Amino acid sequence: MILKASQRSGAAQLGRHLLNAQDNEHVEVFEVRGFIAEDIMGAMKESEALAKGTRCQQHLFSVSLNPPENEDVPAEVFEGAVASIEEKMGLTGQPRMVIFHEKEGRRHAHAVWSRIDAETMTAKQLSFYKTKLQEVSKQLYLENGWTMPEGLADKSKRDPRNFTLDEWQQAKRAGLDAKTLKSRAQDAWAISDNRESFAHALEERGLYLAKGDRRGHVAVTYEGEVFALSRLTGVKAKDIKAKIGKPDDLRSIADTRKHIANSIAPRLDSFIKQAKTLAKDALTPLRDQRKAMREIHAKERTKMAEGQKERWNRETKERAGRLRSGVRGLWDRMTGEHSKTVKRNELEAWQGLRRDRNQRQTILEAQHKERRKLQVKFRATRERHSKQILELHKQAANYRLMHNGIQQSLRDQFSRKSGQESRNNQQGQARPSRGLELKR
Repeated sequence: MILKASQRSGAAQLGRHLLNAQDNEHVEVFEVRGFIAEDIMGAMKESEALAKGTRCQQHLFSVSLNPPENEDVPAEVFEGAVASIEEKMGLTGQPRMVIFHEKEGRRHAHAVWSRIDAETMTAKQLSFYKTKLQEVSKQLYLENGWTMPEGLADKSKRDPRNFTLDEWQQAKRAGLDAKTLKSRAQDAWAISDNRESFAHALEERGLYLAKGDRRGHVAVTYEGEVFALSRLTGVKAKDIKAKIGKPDDLRSIADTRKHIANSIAPRLDSFIKQAKTLAKDALTPLRDQRKAMREIHAKERTKMAEGQKERWNRETKERAGRLRSGVRGLWDRMTGEHSKTVKRNELEAWQGLRRDRNQRQTILEAQHKERRKLQVKFRATRERHSKQILELHKQAANYRLMHNGIQQSLRDQFSRKSGQESRNNQQGQARPSRGLELKR
């Protein structure tokens, strides 16, 4: 289970993200503990109000728990993971929230703790939390028998296409896939050996080499978004300079955007718009299926929850009826029958809880399986669209290269012709022509 965490403020913004039902197909508030409020936004406001009594700027500790892609993980495993994180980070007893998100047939969780100790009005220190979370993550893979990612076992083998939250959000704003973007930049870097070949390889992939305002080399997307080249390629800035030189004579970001608008966009805009329209048309029936599936799944869950609640109330009433009152109840206490009945009730209640959870997990697994089948179609459609866009960028880059090559060839021919005429003129001035000699 991959764990990503951050210390942060912005309680209201985080609360809205956790309850975001637009980007997530299902949102479940699993637990709100240690707050007076019983809802997420109320708990967020409460944590922020408490933090104002301290000097702490980042009063929240937020962790996302992402299990392996094709694993259907029961709630108990998430609970165990949250408990391990809490103990490892020294947050035992701190107010917390746990929320489940489901999207594309996958389920992950978010756990958020308040760092403020209400008794001492100080913030819990979270030193080296990334290292500690990595230890918890490894332990979870071992305990659950999951295949551990190579990058987690060995840092040197990390997937270079992994991206930060900021990079993902930036790519999303431009309508791009962050992983695909990194992959294209790294492919361009691998197949090039100098600045010219690298710039052309980037352009074939919809990226344009430029000089950043502060970060040296950057890549500007066709849509105008700017990414640090070292982050996209996974190569250190000094190694980039060694291969393609300093960025001093490159276009600035503003000039690159103008270049795209004036030179590239006129040839590509209509084709890209057409490709996007075709992709949208292809995705529309899939999105309709996703919407219908989401509504059906939600109804199934609601029906199951209502049935479980009704059964639980009925069974609770039955268990309560076993505990006799009055003289008979006193007799049961004297003979030990009351204690036996209490233990029996506790065991049945625990078994009922396990039964309900297992039933819920079964229906979730069935729904996830159905949703994953639909996601395969989404991926295939998006890959086709991505390849079409990539091919358009390649054609545009090669057209410009070919056009420039023809112009250069004409210039070279003109230069050779001019040089030849100049040499002939010089020779003519030094020696009279045969015509004059014949005439004489």
